[in-house]
Amino acid sequence: MMAIKWLTFCFALILLFLASYIKNSQAKVDSASNSWTTARRDSAGMSPDPVKMKHDAIIQIYAAPTYGWRGLVAVHPWIIFKRAGEAQFTRYEVVGWLGPNFVRRDYAVPDGYWFGKQPERFVDIRGSQAEGLIPKIEAAIKAYPYSNTYKAWPGPNSNTFMAHIGREVPGLKLDLPANAIGKDYRGLADPIGLSPSGRGVQLSVLGILGFTLGMEEGGEINLLGLNFGVDIKQPALRLPFIGRLGFDNSSVDEMQLQESSSKPVRPG
Repeated sequence: MMAIKWLTFCFALILLFLASYIKNSQAKVDSASNSWTTARRDSAGMSPDPVKMKHDAIIQIYAAPTYGWRGLVAVHPWIIFKRAGEAQFTRYEVVGWLGPNFVRRDYAVPDGYWFGKQPERFVDIRGSQAEGLIPKIEAAIKAYPYSNTYKAWPGPNSNTFMAHIGREVPGLKLDLPANAIGKDYRGLADPIGLSPSGRGVQLSVLGILGFTLGMEEGGEINLLGLNFGVDIKQPALRLPFIGRLGFDNSSVDEMQLQESSSKPVRPG
């Protein structure tokens, strides 16, 4: 009984904190609001120059707050990649207003602002490892089962798409944040399976109720699409609206980056 009281108290405390966070953040959103037609969509300067890095295979995954007030509670992710020898990136994502096939290729610039919101990089893999993963990513994109279905909540949506790629390509070690609403969406006929990173297990009923235990995710509980958990690998709290509160968890191989940046660029 005492344990239940403590859990209830902690849950209420978290909700109060999140309510305060939303209230303060909403003021910032309102003061900086722009029409979606004029919001920034140009490069954020976060991806490498594909021409200078022509001889390197590269995979990166980004996510940015969604447009408007929804950006306080959810993110929009996308993946970019290029093979060795290619001088431009290919970008894939799910865009909810562009059906009937919601999977879009090269909808925007590789590392662009998402309607005024700066993206965050979650995965950066280069070299031979990236080259080996790209065919698996392309196969996962083709096999996405909800390309003609979109629901902002609880899914399937853009985060469901990225979680599908993560499950199919565990080498990405993808860890979507707790506020990637839709990442836990699973059909009624498939409630148990791999976690979105492909490196754990998950039980989820339509992304509304369930739990996840994984190498990248740590432990996470999903209640009505709101995720609460603890990341052990990179110590942090996993919270709705915020994503994570703790150490950075971007999957970037610093050794690969150093090796790639130190390579002389051969003339094309």
